[in-house]
Amino acid sequence: MHKTAGEAVQLVRELRQKLDRAAAQVAVAPPFTALAAVKQALQGSAIQLFGQNCHHEKQGAFTGEVSAPMLKDAGCDGVILGHSERRQLFGETDEGVARKLKAALGEGLHPIVCVGETLQEREAGRTWDVVSRQVRAAVAGLDTGAVQKITIAYEPVWAIGTGRNATAAQAQEVHGQIRGLLREIGGAAAADAVRIQYGGSVKPDNAAELLGQADVDGALVGGASLKAEDFAKIVEAAR
Repeated sequence: MHKTAGEAVQLVRELRQKLDRAAAQVAVAPPFTALAAVKQALQGSAIQLFGQNCHHEKQGAFTGEVSAPMLKDAGCDGVILGHSERRQLFGETDEGVARKLKAALGEGLHPIVCVGETLQEREAGRTWDVVSRQVRAAVAGLDTGAVQKITIAYEPVWAIGTGRNATAAQAQEVHGQIRGLLREIGGAAAADAVRIQYGGSVKPDNAAELLGQADVDGALVGGASLKAEDFAKIVEAAR
């Protein structure tokens, strides 16, 4: 919940100056109220537009919600689903995230599905139990072709907005396990096609090491994305 429409447009203009020739694929996910303005500001740019969330129904009496068709109509290329803040603060469930995922795929949106454990779960040795449950629930019932169209973001809850980030080795361990689970669920094609991002206090000074891991395919950037210079440095580290 950052940036008015005008502030978001200013940030995007700064990003365009720094990122339009970036080697990595880049997307921004402003608040719903800024989507239309940011879409206009991105015209002619390779930077994609994502929503931060969506409802699983196409329409209905769901005051305050935004549907996948509405995001598509606003010009979105994709949507973030199951972010830890949505799970922790707003009670979103694995089943609910799965329903939203199907809705997003049905509209041709690229879903980024977030998974990750709390500090209590990590200290209890339950990291993989939690992450594997969340991944399995998200892709349940999807065929291999559909699985290949999603991105998974591993974001340990204890590392989000805390200044603490998982070490490169910790991130790689979980990413490698997720890759193995995708191979088990959807075969080698799915395991190779799905991008697995890391999210959790990604900053310019740790991005290169994190992104250099074998199974870390990208980053879901939070606070550092609010400053064009910091975000551009993270994108540069993805080369």
